[in-house]
Amino acid sequence: MNKIVSHYRLLEKIGEGGMGVVYKAEDMKLKRTVALKFLPPELTRDRQAKARFIQEAQAAAALDHPNICAVFEIGEAENATYIAMPYVKGRSLKERIQAGPLSMEEALDIAGQVAEGLKEAHERGIIHRDIKPANIMLTEKGQAKIMDFGLAKLEAGVDLTKTMAVMGTVAYMSPEQARGEEVDHRTDIWSFGATLYEMLTGQKPFGQKHDQALLYSILNDTTEAVSRIRPEIPNYLDRVIQKALEKDRSRRYQDMVELLKDLKSTQVPGLGLPKAEKSIIVLPFEDISPGKDNEYFCDGMTEEIITDLSHVHDLLVISRSSAMTFKGTKKTISEIAHAVNVRFILEGSVRKAGNNLRITAQLIDAANDAHLWAEKYAGTLDDVFDIQEQVSRSIVSALKLQLIPEEERLITNRPLTNIHAYDAYLKARQDIWRWTKPALERAQLHLENALAIVGENALLFAGLGSVYVTYAHATILMDEETLTKAEQFAGKAARLEPELAQCHSLLASIAMARGQMKQSFRHAQRALSINPFDPDALLFFIGTSVPLGKTPFTAASVDRFVKIDPLSALPHACLGNVSWAEGRVDALLGHARTAYRLDPESQFARWWIVYGLLANHLFEEAKALLDPWSKEVPDNAMPMMNVFLLHALRGDLALALQSVTERWKSQAWQDYWAPFTMAEGYALLGQTAEALRWLEHAIDKGWINYPLLADIDPFLANIRGEPRFQKLMQRVKYEWEHFEV
Repeated sequence: MNKIVSHYRLLEKIGEGGMGVVYKAEDMKLKRTVALKFLPPELTRDRQAKARFIQEAQAAAALDHPNICAVFEIGEAENATYIAMPYVKGRSLKERIQAGPLSMEEALDIAGQVAEGLKEAHERGIIHRDIKPANIMLTEKGQAKIMDFGLAKLEAGVDLTKTMAVMGTVAYMSPEQARGEEVDHRTDIWSFGATLYEMLTGQKPFGQKHDQALLYSILNDTTEAVSRIRPEIPNYLDRVIQKALEKDRSRRYQDMVELLKDLKSTQVPGLGLPKAEKSIIVLPFEDISPGKDNEYFCDGMTEEIITDLSHVHDLLVISRSSAMTFKGTKKTISEIAHAVNVRFILEGSVRKAGNNLRITAQLIDAANDAHLWAEKYAGTLDDVFDIQEQVSRSIVSALKLQLIPEEERLITNRPLTNIHAYDAYLKARQDIWRWTKPALERAQLHLENALAIVGENALLFAGLGSVYVTYAHATILMDEETLTKAEQFAGKAARLEPELAQCHSLLASIAMARGQMKQSFRHAQRALSINPFDPDALLFFIGTSVPLGKTPFTAASVDRFVKIDPLSALPHACLGNVSWAEGRVDALLGHARTAYRLDPESQFARWWIVYGLLANHLFEEAKALLDPWSKEVPDNAMPMMNVFLLHALRGDLALALQSVTERWKSQAWQDYWAPFTMAEGYALLGQTAEALRWLEHAIDKGWINYPLLADIDPFLANIRGEPRFQKLMQRVKYEWEHFEV
């Protein structure tokens, strides 16, 4: 090929698609190699469309950014319009994706570059309108360049139903673009989210459908969460993508600055953590005693070191519940580090014979499998807590961390100094969060046994208080006496140790049960100020933020909870809770499925997966989980509320009303969550007066989440036009706006 067009010599065809043919060409005037794109005649036949295109392309030509492909010239020759651009050696992102999903490192690198380019364009008032993998070139050096600014506006004049030229574009169209509405820079944010989705999964967010079905899906369907397709993807990155793909642009990222900030905060397994953050998992110490009968002792040592290290604010420590999943594991150091997204691993063993101990410990850098520190300790049972402190301090020293005086004090402090009592406390805590009556009875027995060993103890009193308040939360058999007992134990704990994080977490739980949301939030805040990595405090802080409508302020706490306890159900259930409060029911279901997979017995996980299925109208799957659950724990409020919702969503008034007995309703009236769920069910059934009665009671209990009540929750749609509802919302809005975090 040696054809001359204007002052360009065409060398070879390098691409062809709906938006034209691209040639590699020589600019004979400036002696440089360029890419010359000739637009299809049908796209430039309309004079107005052509004028708009030229104006837009001229504006794009003024952009000067390393991640935007420059425009050298716009011209006409042989009745065709062409654009001259730099010739980029490399391949398109579309071609890269065809080779398979990108690693998270590569995807985030490219996404960050594209986001920076879009930020520059948007700040100059220029919208691309056609962000997609085919319009992103990757140079041989890994630089991403956005192509074809201006072409989408020309393309917008083409009837989507009459041409196949834009089929590749439809998959990345925002809902407002698909409806033919006027678009702004947020349409690029949607398309960016769809592109990042495809980079990570290898598939388009709304499938490989023909044009009309694809348009319908964009307007009506929800995407499958990225973390369900690739479980190793961090939940926070999943949330970034879901927010970019919000159908309602008012809930989408409002600018690329906001999106870039969240994107840069994302943690990716295998990439390491930001320089300011070091992370570690303490693997369960191995029992190498002759009789293999000291498991409780090894677990107690593991927990004590985790507790010590969690007081160091510059170190992220994986919680006990996630660490214990690797007990007896055959996984490699690299596999463990990848599973929980940490850099450092502590492993060790305990040999106990009578009163004598021999303990070994070693610290490993998972990035290169290097042993940073190793030590052997010999002593007696009387020395065990001193040895644990020595191990903790050695890790702090090896990681070059500086302890402040308060951290020194906390590492030295011992809430329990008897290893047998501490082991009983750990078993009790695990049972408490199963939220079943048999598990709570076991927890109570463990704690009472521990008290018999050590006498009065703040940590054990706080544990017993948690048993009783969990009875009140999880069952409908407990009365006021239950909460009173919880308060009594909280008082005993506070008297002995008023600055115990577990004590404030307990007070947060009691306040929540009484419907005192603001007090609950404040106690949880106080607990986190004492220990930002306390799983219980994180749970209540996040849990109370939803009724109060303060989830944006808890984003960092949600991420921290998932980071320190990634293999436990509770953090993922909390993610589902927050997703629901933000109106992202597809993300809710994805997080709930993860929680349920991690712990099918968890009542939290069961609640959210069933609720998520109901919210997504997957009634048969919800019923399949709900039937055995309600029979297994007939005195538990959670399945009963979901049974009521299931019948309400199906419009079965008789069965719905039959499922809520007067006895159950009298108990639900005392709860803090049940009144809100009852309001949802009655609203769905068209029982307006009863729905409003329950809703007003929920608001009295602390449900002042104005965005959720006034707009987001679809189950309340039937009553939003009622004057009484609108009057209630005036009150809610005022309280929501005036509650300061």
